[in-house]
Amino acid sequence: MGDPSGIGPEIIAAALADPSVTPLCRPLILGDRAALERGVAVTGLPLSVETVLDTGPLKTQPGVLYLRELSRLSPSDMEYGRPSPAGGDACYRYICEAARLCLSGEVKAMATAPINKESMNSAGHAFPGHTELLAQLTGTDQVVMMLAGERLRVTLVTIHEALSSVPALVTFQRVLDTIRITDQALSRFFCPTPRLAVLALNPHCGEGGLFGSEEREIIAPAVAAARACGINAVGPLSADTLFHFALQGGYDAVVCMYHDQGLIPLKLLHFDDGVNVTLGLPIIRTSVDHGTAYDLVGTGKASAESLKAALVMAARMAAMGSGRGAAPTGAAGVDA
Repeated sequence: MGDPSGIGPEIIAAALADPSVTPLCRPLILGDRAALERGVAVTGLPLSVETVLDTGPLKTQPGVLYLRELSRLSPSDMEYGRPSPAGGDACYRYICEAARLCLSGEVKAMATAPINKESMNSAGHAFPGHTELLAQLTGTDQVVMMLAGERLRVTLVTIHEALSSVPALVTFQRVLDTIRITDQALSRFFCPTPRLAVLALNPHCGEGGLFGSEEREIIAPAVAAARACGINAVGPLSADTLFHFALQGGYDAVVCMYHDQGLIPLKLLHFDDGVNVTLGLPIIRTSVDHGTAYDLVGTGKASAESLKAALVMAARMAAMGSGRGAAPTGAAGVDA
């Protein structure tokens, strides 16, 4: 459910009322009943909430939201747009239970609504966000953030870093690991032989060293090492032209050196329906590509498009990963 004080509960209700989503999966919501019922009321949709005590096969019915109740927050703990330590602790427990259910095989995937990092930290859970917490819960050393839509996928060598810090963080091993994890995940969940474009750090690929040496000394050797392992990666390529060719179908994903290098084109194309996918985990985790939207919570104006896309992508990944192939129009039986 994410932050009960944010738009999570209402976009969950809106997303699960969409007939294009529910045939693909049997969704189990982890969260707070009062928050979810308030979210349903905001949408004005004819939905009811049913509490589920175990994770046996769900016999889903149209118009019913199935909830595993993991918190009972007071109204003061989930005021609109006002994060609280109790709400932050609840978010932490939702994530932990989702990871446990995925690791045990009781569910096939998890899709997360946005959290408030400040409230989770104020509750004593010192993690920058979902990704770092999930990496610890699953015992994963290396993860990669992928942002994806129907037309473009990007993965990031560095994520939330000051731009001045990025060059020192772009190392041979980080570039190679990002290429490797991207290739492994795409091969398993999206396409059997992914074609990866690896971007340069500097304009014009460094212009032969005039604008920087990272391309020659770090990125090109990492791409060569990846190719030696059988990965179909090319680069370094200039970011100012590459995305044109990626959108023409030339590549299945673009490996970017820093956050805005990948996120600007991705959000230009997929502002409403972009999906955040954590690659490298032993479980499937997708997420909305936005925050808690405190300025919209309770107004009924928050878009559920990113969450719908995250649910659909989780179901498709679960189907592909289990060997049933992609599920563009239906993957009935996938619990997510």
